[in-house]
Amino acid sequence: MAEAVKEIKIKDTSVPVVFEEGKYIPIVSIQLVFENAGHLSNTKDGLADMASKLLNEGTKKEGSVGFATKLDNHAVEIGSHVGRESFVIEVSALKSEFAYAVERLKELLKDPNYTEDAMEHVQRQKIGWLTQKKSDFDYIAATKLRQELFKGSALAKPYNGTLESVKSMTLDDLKTFIQTHLGYNNVIAVVGGDITFDEAEKYLNEVLVLLPKVKEGSIEKVKASNKRETVLTKEDTQQAYIYFGAPFDYSYAEKDQYKAKIAEYLLGGAGFGSRLMEEIRVKRGLTYGAYCALRRTKSASYLSGYLQTKLSTQDEAKALVQKVVDDFVNKGITADELKAAQEFLVGSEPLRTETLSQRLGRAYNEYYYGRPLGFSKEQLKKIETVTLEEMNTFITSHKELSELSFSIVTKK
Repeated sequence: MAEAVKEIKIKDTSVPVVFEEGKYIPIVSIQLVFENAGHLSNTKDGLADMASKLLNEGTKKEGSVGFATKLDNHAVEIGSHVGRESFVIEVSALKSEFAYAVERLKELLKDPNYTEDAMEHVQRQKIGWLTQKKSDFDYIAATKLRQELFKGSALAKPYNGTLESVKSMTLDDLKTFIQTHLGYNNVIAVVGGDITFDEAEKYLNEVLVLLPKVKEGSIEKVKASNKRETVLTKEDTQQAYIYFGAPFDYSYAEKDQYKAKIAEYLLGGAGFGSRLMEEIRVKRGLTYGAYCALRRTKSASYLSGYLQTKLSTQDEAKALVQKVVDDFVNKGITADELKAAQEFLVGSEPLRTETLSQRLGRAYNEYYYGRPLGFSKEQLKKIETVTLEEMNTFITSHKELSELSFSIVTKK
């Protein structure tokens, strides 16, 4: 059965269900994706991430080890993780064990491990992780770039928290976050595998009825800075870590996403074959790799990219990034570049839809971003037929991509 979006009724709410049945492997998975419950909903820096980690500590009755042992004995996986805009709980198991898996998920939702021992455990883990990140120069450069591009907004805050914010968190903070952000009225269910829709509906009814009704939030839309700032962070490093970004005045809701996909591929998304890689690595040997992406989400649309280079070539590499982007938006692309992009994007499409999880992920994204199912396939047809003139009109209309800001970690 091809992927579909259906609805089920939970109390006073119609819950969307992204569904695909696949009988070729006897495995079933259900993801509960809670909207507006990710990093951007933090009331304390790192709170959503800490809450997801607490839910991975099992139940209060069984404890972390006891609950994990019950899952392992039946080859069941239950876990939670968090992204910018959403909070995800996933359960997967063999079809023969899936009813058991759902019972364990219900146990977890009824009796999370709200104990000081579990809280202290996730706190210690997070503090250790953040301490390690003090010497992760990619992490530092990326974090500083986000702070510069989105100054004053939720996007600028440290998603994973700081040592101070994590140390100051209490068990009540995490409990309150979970109880006020994970509701039956802000969830999208993503179900796939060897399961019928009727079976999926039965399981979802059992699980979702356990959740509260929460206040539905909204995602703040933020425009990336066009101030062309450069932030230097001095560390004991042997090379320069250069991260860069710019505004991209283009919404996730636009109908011609295929043009942005081609532009992204040719500017910095293709690896070898992209402008950045060709000019900075192939021709000048300044880096092992240079990449960028045109990100289009509900919260922001912007360019972001990165590379590493020797300290002695830091300024040259930075200037070259600016030149490559300037040339791209001023002159557009060539017919040969467009042909190469079309051949790759169309030819590699089967690799992006060969697994059930890939297809469900695509269907979920189409629903989440308000696009009809099959939108991606239609975009692929348009990639095949777009003309050079159409692409260059699109690229040269986005001069804001040249308004680059840089975050560079360099030598003390």
